[in-house]
Amino acid sequence: MNSAFERQAERLRDLALAAIEAAAPGPVLRRRLTLDRDLLRLDGRCLDLSGFERVLVLGAGKAAAAMARAVEDLLGPRLWGGLVVTKYGHGLALDRIELAQAAHPVPDRAGERAALRMLSLARAAGNRDLVLFLLSGGASALTACPRPPLTLAAKQALTRRLLECGAEIQEINALRKHLSLFKGGRLAKTLEPAAVLGLTISDVVGDRLEVIGSGPIAPDATSFGDCLAILDKYGLTRRVGPQVLDILEKGALGQVPETVRPGDPCFERVQSVILANNMTALQGAARAAAGLGFEAEILEEPLEGEAGPAGERLAALAAEVCRRGDRRFPVCLLAGGETTVTVSGRGRGGRNQELVLSAGLALSRLPEPIRTRVSLACLGTDGQDGPTDAAGAVVLPDTMRRARDLGLDPEASLADNDSHTFFKGLGGLLVTGPTRTNVMDVAAVLIDAP
Repeated sequence: MNSAFERQAERLRDLALAAIEAAAPGPVLRRRLTLDRDLLRLDGRCLDLSGFERVLVLGAGKAAAAMARAVEDLLGPRLWGGLVVTKYGHGLALDRIELAQAAHPVPDRAGERAALRMLSLARAAGNRDLVLFLLSGGASALTACPRPPLTLAAKQALTRRLLECGAEIQEINALRKHLSLFKGGRLAKTLEPAAVLGLTISDVVGDRLEVIGSGPIAPDATSFGDCLAILDKYGLTRRVGPQVLDILEKGALGQVPETVRPGDPCFERVQSVILANNMTALQGAARAAAGLGFEAEILEEPLEGEAGPAGERLAALAAEVCRRGDRRFPVCLLAGGETTVTVSGRGRGGRNQELVLSAGLALSRLPEPIRTRVSLACLGTDGQDGPTDAAGAVVLPDTMRRARDLGLDPEASLADNDSHTFFKGLGGLLVTGPTRTNVMDVAAVLIDAP
């Protein structure tokens, strides 16, 4: 590999790590939440802990263990206890808060048990209790709590179909909320009349509390009718099984209670704060890029929609920047969000690897004076991209040439959703391991001077 391209690969990896570090839940929480004797302070809010009999911690998500440890460090013996659930491999040793680990993205029995245990603790909370609810991406799958008579197996099957059809996270979570005893504000309803402070690390565009983790302590305005429309949109109405369809159809007729609506009295004692989000990671990457000598620009348009076309759009934007004469080079373009993949092939990959492969193909078709200046990476800040061990991938100006020299076919790999195999053969995978955070995805495009 060209030594200049190797340096770009190293820089892209540095930017990826900087993005993850900026959104690390422990440091973020410690910066925002402080304790002054009995006063718990957060962004102008002030809670007098002497007015509460117990301080209880509940939580769910990929960042839950790291957040819980930071809360333990801060509050120590003031904590009564509690329970958080995180993804397998994301756990940390905790002293006062119970830790459970469960499966993601397809739920399992451990997640169901954790959700039921949290609901039990919530029912026992009184009006002299303060509940800190630690929420982060992944919470929906980790708190599977199917509404009877729905079984866990039926909910697992539905989750797989939704992930494969390319449904957006808002759509997936609307269905999760209406099939759950935990989500769609139901945890807040169960916690009533306790005081609740939600500390959230956002993994959704727009930081919408009703979408993050399917909104356990947030009001929900979606309906059973919306859920039926989502199934129809993706051709799933007759493929989700009779249990799911029966609940949704009865709910649309008013025979099953809706999620907890805006204005419900249970939210009067609920406060929620976003501690970190995708912009937190992008700003961390921008600072690192500036330190490497790049003019850093965070793009306004989020990464959304199908991964392949999103990669093509990034490549086209890089080409446009190359052609302009009013920029200082080198340039680093940063974009954040979360794309989807409609799975039609039989390979292995993830949305970020597919985005990078698509961008690399588009760049390889551009004139040499442009394609030799552009390198690109995209990764999931949680450290996992699809059902693989990689967080994402890197594409360099010589990637497609080296691939063809090795007998790898990028077009065929893309058509078969086999981006992981493609980049593994080239040493182009970004592998971070579990990061214990989740603020969606970050893409970085490096453009050299002409």
